[in-house]
Amino acid sequence: MSKILVIEDDFDTQELITEFLIAQNYKIDVADDGVEGVRLFQNNEYDLVLLDVMLPMDGYSVCKMIRKQSPSLPILMLTALSDESDEIKGFELEIDDYITKPFSFNILKKRVEAALRRGNATALGILRCNEVTQNKVGFTGR
Repeated sequence: MSKILVIEDDFDTQELITEFLIAQNYKIDVADDGVEGVRLFQNNEYDLVLLDVMLPMDGYSVCKMIRKQSPSLPILMLTALSDESDEIKGFELEIDDYITKPFSFNILKKRVEAALRRGNATALGILRCNEVTQNKVGFTGR
């Protein structure tokens, strides 16, 4: 069972997301703000982070802290900010996906599944011979 950290300050949105993901058989931890989210992240292991941007301790700062400690952990930003510049900023911080509110729960489900699949990629090693380099990546999952 995959474990997801949801960092969302709006209680209604938080509750809807949590109930939906639990119904999809995910284990969920919830943080109301960025500080609590970072604390939970540092004290637990997660397969994915679902992160709001507009938080006390904004989502971009939280993302930077998570990326420093876990470069390959899938991060999905879920936010009301829909400007292209906001999305670009998220992708520059190496998020895996950007979902704008309001959103479809079916689309959220598919994006979570896709991010978890990509998150299961593991480097199998780099083979170099003269000027030729082969980098093998394997995937686990369904």
